[in-house]
Amino acid sequence: MALYGKHNQEKHDVLSPIFGSVSEDHDLPKYKLNQTPVEPRIAYQVIKDQLLDEGNARLNLATFCQTYMEPEAIQLMSETLEKNAIDKSEYPRTAEIENRCVNMMADLWHAQPEEEFLGTSTVGSSEACMLGGLAMKFAWRKRAESLGLDTSAQKPNLVISTGYQVCWEKFCTYWDIELRTVPMDKEHQSLNMETVMDYVDPYTIGIVGIMGITYTGRYDNIKQLNDLVEAYNSHTDFKVYIHVDAASGGFYAPFMEPEIAWDFRLKNVISINTSGHKYGLVYPGIGWILWRDKAFLPEELIFRVSYLGGEIPTMAINFSRSASQIIGQYYNFIRYGYDGYRAIHQRTHDVALYLAKEIKALDCFEMVNDGAHLPIICYKQKDAKQQEWTLYDLADRLAMKGWQVPAYPLPADLDQTEVQRLVVRADFGMGMAHDYIEDMKAAIADLDRAHILFHEKKEIKNYGFTH
Repeated sequence: MALYGKHNQEKHDVLSPIFGSVSEDHDLPKYKLNQTPVEPRIAYQVIKDQLLDEGNARLNLATFCQTYMEPEAIQLMSETLEKNAIDKSEYPRTAEIENRCVNMMADLWHAQPEEEFLGTSTVGSSEACMLGGLAMKFAWRKRAESLGLDTSAQKPNLVISTGYQVCWEKFCTYWDIELRTVPMDKEHQSLNMETVMDYVDPYTIGIVGIMGITYTGRYDNIKQLNDLVEAYNSHTDFKVYIHVDAASGGFYAPFMEPEIAWDFRLKNVISINTSGHKYGLVYPGIGWILWRDKAFLPEELIFRVSYLGGEIPTMAINFSRSASQIIGQYYNFIRYGYDGYRAIHQRTHDVALYLAKEIKALDCFEMVNDGAHLPIICYKQKDAKQQEWTLYDLADRLAMKGWQVPAYPLPADLDQTEVQRLVVRADFGMGMAHDYIEDMKAAIADLDRAHILFHEKKEIKNYGFTH
């Protein structure tokens, strides 16, 4: 056995206790760099402490974005943060993983064997929408010019329902497109198939169908839209095509309702975007877009980068970014497979139906969406005039328990209707659902008994994050 004495002592000072350190004894500058470095463990604790009073992501029922991944996925993603997704030559295995993901989605969305699909990852579904919109604009211009149309005579336009996500408004603003919105009403709370083609003309770059409207979770009827477009195209040389914004439904409908035809099974659906970080079950930062055939992606939008002594075609607005989210998506594909995704989504669906049933039983709300398709619960007050409190008051009371539940008006032409929405994600289990219903009942009871100043009923506003 070794013997140890005074000469075995290490020659350095002991670490200061975190909460006894100089850095914890005075404020660090907030808006400029501090003069001297801070120990890593202290910097970590200082920042962690600043985040203590933020909302708990698991209790955030406003966001569609994923708030849980398995520890193995987190480890794999943390170990690949340094990989630059754009650098195909230096990281060829990562490039191949992205390629495999695109092929898996093409299979999931019924890419046709006689066509040559193309696809890429993006930084979220919003970038994917931008790329899909750009491809439609460039392809439209080439077709229109070949037919002799003066493309500078008026702005090109994009047709979409008023239930669009804000990224489409951004796209039209950034690239000088007229946003033509088809109004929704009480009878048509998705794209109105009776009027949509009235908005189409030779300057229409495309029609966007939505598989999961942000406000309510409803699906547009893409099959019926495809039939309308097919009839329209049969009588004109100025063809129009469909892009499907499947940010939410792209990773949900194929597993839960595979019989719904909304994807590349339909002749006039030329491109689809989705969010990997929604029901693709990856942490925020990953989206995807696929084109059914290379004919619908104009060559001038494709750039080629060096790849293993050759070239690989790329398309992106963003450039350098971490590949970790792509690898996280691939982990989920390998880990879950078709049956695993379906099992997760089925349980999520069951939770949504339970919530809808319990909220309906409270007899003070009217269902706007009951989670029959996407697991989104959306409801309004049954008779607001009979209640002193508003949905904003209810949101306040629920926030006291940590629940983040948005309240907001529906889009234009329905904006006098205020709703609350619950997004049920994979990590929102039945136990949490029971807790939520208990807290909701208690909040309503407190509001019914309360003698406080409520939100003004005439005030129409948003409460919480509604995307």
